[in-house]
Amino acid sequence: MFDREQKLIKKCMSGNLKAFDELIEKHEKTAYNIALKMLKNPEDAMDVSQEAFIKVFKSIKTFNFESAFSTWLYRIVTNTCLDFLRKKNNNVYSIDNPIHTDDGEIERDIQDDSDTPEEILEKKLTKELVSNSIDKLEQNHRVVIVLRDIQGFSYEEISNILDCSIGTVKSRINRARKNLKEILMREMELNKESIV
Repeated sequence: MFDREQKLIKKCMSGNLKAFDELIEKHEKTAYNIALKMLKNPEDAMDVSQEAFIKVFKSIKTFNFESAFSTWLYRIVTNTCLDFLRKKNNNVYSIDNPIHTDDGEIERDIQDDSDTPEEILEKKLTKELVSNSIDKLEQNHRVVIVLRDIQGFSYEEISNILDCSIGTVKSRINRARKNLKEILMREMELNKESIV
C-alpha cells in the first residue's frame, strides 16, 4: 500500500492529474473532517479542504518522502484552516446551526430512536456545551484538541502536522485539556444558575 502511494506521488510530481485524484481520494474525508471540526461550517470546510488540495498539487514536487504523505497533507489542511480563521477574525460557526440549502434548512441532529426525548435533549445540550467550550479555547489549544481528541491522531502525527516537538504537543494538549475543563466547569455553573 505504501509502495503504491509512493508511485502515485511520483506520478503526481510529473503532473499526472489522474494519479493525484487517486492519491487524494483516500484522504479527502479525513481532511474535510479536520476542516469541519476547526471551522464549524460545512461550506467553509469544503472550500478550505479544496484550497488545501490545490496547495498540495502545486507544491507536491517539494514533498521529500521523509514523513508520511498523510502527515504532510494534514499539516497543509490545518495551516489552511488557521489562515482562513485569521482572515475571518476567528468568526467560527457552530456545528449546531442548520445547513442552508435552496430547499430550506436541514437540521444536523440525527436522533437515535431508542433514546427518550429527555436523553436526546441531554446529549444535545452536552454536545453544545462541549462544542461551545472548544470554540472558546485559543487557536493553538483548539487545534490540538481537534487533532488528538476528535480526530485521534498520535502525538507523533500531531508533532509532524504542526511541525513542532512531541514535548510541545504533549504540553499543549495538557494545557488545552486543563483549559477546556475549566471552561466546561464555568459553563456548567452558569447553566445551573440560569435554571435556578
